[in-house]
Amino acid sequence: MKSKLLLVDDDEEIRSQMKWALVNDYDVLLAEDRPGAGAIFREHRPWVVMLDLGLPPCPGAPDEGLATLSELLAQDPLAKIVIASGQSEKDNALRAIGQGAYDFLCKPIQMEDLKAVLKRAFYVAHLEREYRALQHRLDDDAFEGMLGTSPAMQEVFGAIRKVASTTAPVLVLGESGTGKEMAALAVHRRSGRKDGPFVAINCGAIPENLLESELFGHEKGSFTGAHVQRRGRIESAAAGTLFLDEIGELPLALQVKFLRFLQEQSIERVGGRTKITVDTRLIAATNVDLKKAMTEGKFREDLYYRLAVVVVKLPALRERPGDVPLLAKALLRKFAVQNGRTATDFSPKALRALQQHSWPGNVRELENRIKRAVIMAEGRSVTPVDLELGESSEGAFRSLKEAREGVEREMIQQALERHGGKISRAAEELGISRPTLYELMEKLVLAKPNVEKKEG
Repeated sequence: MKSKLLLVDDDEEIRSQMKWALVNDYDVLLAEDRPGAGAIFREHRPWVVMLDLGLPPCPGAPDEGLATLSELLAQDPLAKIVIASGQSEKDNALRAIGQGAYDFLCKPIQMEDLKAVLKRAFYVAHLEREYRALQHRLDDDAFEGMLGTSPAMQEVFGAIRKVASTTAPVLVLGESGTGKEMAALAVHRRSGRKDGPFVAINCGAIPENLLESELFGHEKGSFTGAHVQRRGRIESAAAGTLFLDEIGELPLALQVKFLRFLQEQSIERVGGRTKITVDTRLIAATNVDLKKAMTEGKFREDLYYRLAVVVVKLPALRERPGDVPLLAKALLRKFAVQNGRTATDFSPKALRALQQHSWPGNVRELENRIKRAVIMAEGRSVTPVDLELGESSEGAFRSLKEAREGVEREMIQQALERHGGKISRAAEELGISRPTLYELMEKLVLAKPNVEKKEG
C-alpha cells in the first residue's frame, strides 16, 4: 500500500499539479482549508502533510496555516508537516518550524526538491513510529529501564524486588559498565523512598581533600574557601537514597567517619560540633574485590559488613547469553532516531560478531560501539566494520562444537524473534519438535520467552 500524503493548499491548480506529480508514489489526499484538513487528517491519519500557510478565510496572512499546523500536531505529534511558503513568507515558515513543523520549501517549489524532502520525511516518520512501537514492547519486558531475559538478569531483578521494600544497605558488585547505578536507581524507585531524592556520588572522581566536605558538608569558615555553610551529599539524600559509586576508592580516614554515620545515622559537618540526624538509605557499588582490599588493609572489615547486608551482583555481558542481540537492537533504534540515520538493522555477520565478542567494557562498550556504528553506517544494515569488530570474528570459535552451538543459537533466536517468541511456530520453522526445541534452548542457555505461556 502507498503511504498517505495530505496536501493542504487553497489553490486548486497547485493541488492538481502536485497530485499528478506525486500520485505514483503516494496515496494523495487533498484539502483546501483548515476544517477540511482536520477532517481528512482525523479520518486517514497520514504520516506526512504538505501545508500552505496562506489559507482561507485570510490567505494573505499565515494565521490560518499556523493554526492548522497546531491542530494537526495536537492530533498526532509524530506527524511530519512540511510548510510551503513564498520567499516573502520565509520568517513565517521559520515560525512554523519553531512550532513543530518538520521542514519548509519556498515557492515556486521544485518537484525534485519536494520529492527528496517527502522521501526523507516519510522515512523519519517510519523510523520514529517503529521506535515508539519497540519502546512499548520493551517496556513490557524492561525492569526499571534495564533489559535482560537471561537467567542471570532475571535473578538480579528478583533480588532488587526483594531488597527494595526494606531499609537495609545494599552493596552492588559488578564489572565496569554493567549498570550498577541503574540497579541502585531501580532499588530506589521500588522502595518506600521513591518520592525522596536519589543522590549519586562517585568516590573515585572527587579529589581526596574535597571528598569529606562533599559527603558531610562544611560550616562557614571551616577551611580556606568555605565562605558559606554547605550541606553535603548525605544530608541532601535525607528521606531518600544515597548512592556511593566506587566505594572501594573511599580513603581509610573517611571510612571511619562513614562507619560512624552508618552506626548512628548522624553526621557532623566539617568544622562543626553539632550532630545532625539524617535518615538516608545507603546503596554502595564497586568493581573491585573488597575482600582482597580488606586483606591488603585498604578497606575496613567492619565497614564492609555494614555495607554488605544485601549483595546484588550484576553479571558481565558475556555471562548473559541471549541478551546481546536484545540490547543491541534496542540501542540501534534509539540512536538511529536520535541521529536521524538510516541504519535500522544488523547484518547477519554483524549479529554474529556481536555475539562472539567478549565485551570487556560490558553494556557501556556495547552502547558506545552501536552509537558510533549508527553514525558511520552507510546503508540500512550495520556491518562488523561499522562496529569495529572486524570480519575476522567469524572464525573466533575455538572448536567445531562451539561453531555448531553458535549456529544453532543464532537460528533459534532468529526463529523465535520472527514468530514473536512462540515456541511451537519456531519449532515448526526449524523442522524440529517442540520438546526438542526446549532441550536445545536449555542446552544453549537461552531464556524461554514469556509468550510461550499464551500458546495453546
